[in-house]
Amino acid sequence: MSRLARFLEISRVVGRYRLDELLPEQARHPILGLVLRLNPWRMNSENGPRGERLRAALEDLGPVFVKFGQMLSTRRDLLPADIADELAKLQDQVPPFPSEEAVARIEEALGESVDTCFARFDRQPMASASVAQVHSARTREDREVVVKVIRPGIEAVIRKDMALLAFLAQLLERWFRDGRRLRPVEVVRDYRQTILDELDLGREAANASQLRRNFSDGGLVYVPEVFWDYTRRNVMVMERIRGIPVTDLDTLRAKDVDLKILGERGVEIFFTQVFRDSFFHADMHPGNIFVDATDPKDPRYIAIDCAIIGSLSESDQYYLARNLLAIFRRDYHEVAQLHVECGWVPADTRVQDFESAMRAVCEPVFERPIAEISFGQLLVYLFRTAARFDMEVQPSLVLLQKTLLNIEGLGRQLYPQLNLWDTAMPFLERWLTERYSPQTLVRKLQHHAPSWLEQLPQLPEVVMENLQGQRDRQQRAERELLALRREQKQRQSQARRRYGAAMICVLAAGAALPSLRDLLQQAPTVSWLLLAIAAGLAWPGQPT
Repeated sequence: MSRLARFLEISRVVGRYRLDELLPEQARHPILGLVLRLNPWRMNSENGPRGERLRAALEDLGPVFVKFGQMLSTRRDLLPADIADELAKLQDQVPPFPSEEAVARIEEALGESVDTCFARFDRQPMASASVAQVHSARTREDREVVVKVIRPGIEAVIRKDMALLAFLAQLLERWFRDGRRLRPVEVVRDYRQTILDELDLGREAANASQLRRNFSDGGLVYVPEVFWDYTRRNVMVMERIRGIPVTDLDTLRAKDVDLKILGERGVEIFFTQVFRDSFFHADMHPGNIFVDATDPKDPRYIAIDCAIIGSLSESDQYYLARNLLAIFRRDYHEVAQLHVECGWVPADTRVQDFESAMRAVCEPVFERPIAEISFGQLLVYLFRTAARFDMEVQPSLVLLQKTLLNIEGLGRQLYPQLNLWDTAMPFLERWLTERYSPQTLVRKLQHHAPSWLEQLPQLPEVVMENLQGQRDRQQRAERELLALRREQKQRQSQARRRYGAAMICVLAAGAALPSLRDLLQQAPTVSWLLLAIAAGLAWPGQPT
């Protein structure tokens, strides 16, 4: 019933804000258009600009939809300017909830009054987002901080939305041709866990501390310090930063910030997090990124809101790096082989066909500045290629793909002439070289040596156990084979007996009734009975 209620709520919002008008003409199916026009909530619809209506609709629908709008806001190459400008407001301008509720939740979490905990606490929120809002404060130790508090009742809303998405994913997987290949159930399950983890500010604080440690030199990106004494599951306190929003290009230009270096460092930060650390900030929309312009010729990023973090396994890192390098080098044969080798496409895929398809997708994007490359269009081509070769969606890479989209949108705004390939390729080459350098191999040996030495005395015993286990499995297989052969012989013997009895019945019927006409005229009942018995004896025991 809750799914139906949520579906009706979504229908109400679609009708109220006339979101069907945002669909392109080719996407307006006649039946869908009729249903949307008959939507009773259109009668009291809003009449503002389309961008405002879309933003308000996403705000009404809740955090899951707001997150989607935040991601779209970075893709100005895919959206009209008026819609992109409005969606950008979702990054930190979501309407706040009452300050009284925020103070009550903070005091409940910390166990004392905010006036006791802090030397100063500003009840007017600094910013408000889809899941939480932020208040400024100063500690008793005279440190400027921000206090982040989760919205009340937000978890129940998220769980309802995710239940509806899970239901729709099941329908997609069951009834649509590409449903199983796209693995929507797994994707929704992973996203559900991701967004629920975002409600745990203790987890976010731990992520921020790890990211801060990974970039402890502070040259590329600065992560604010977490104050653990004031941090709970629904409240987090961290250092207040002073920076310029990354989207405030006028201020950045006024301070003569080198936007080319800033754009290149954004790409470098992304690849460093993914390949060096396997720990990357996966919510890098502009509302979470600021710029420290103290030295305009050597700017650095400031990252906040580390709730959503992604990671890759070593095998995913390896295959992803080699695939990207092969694409950069236009070695499409290696791309095809790697996709088969890592299981991203079926093992029986013809490498030559996949190589040709990848060449058709990737060739148009090379040696062109990022302003002329539409990654949105590239993703469409890749999707078509995936459908042709039955490539499954990799849930472990979904966050990475989302982050890459954010990075591209950020790069477009900062330095449209940035060539993503020229910036990324040297980094990947260096990473692969270092991964298999003698120094790295020695470090790996040193890392595993204590474990190997600990297990060395048990090695003979383990070998003997494995040999004994192998002998036991072989003997068990031989016994099962003998039992199967005996069972087959018994079935064959029973089948022969049934066929013998059937033939006797047939011969008896033939002897008693010399012709079919006699059978029908003289003794039909007895003859048909004998034939039925013969068929019954023969049917169940046919030899195979």
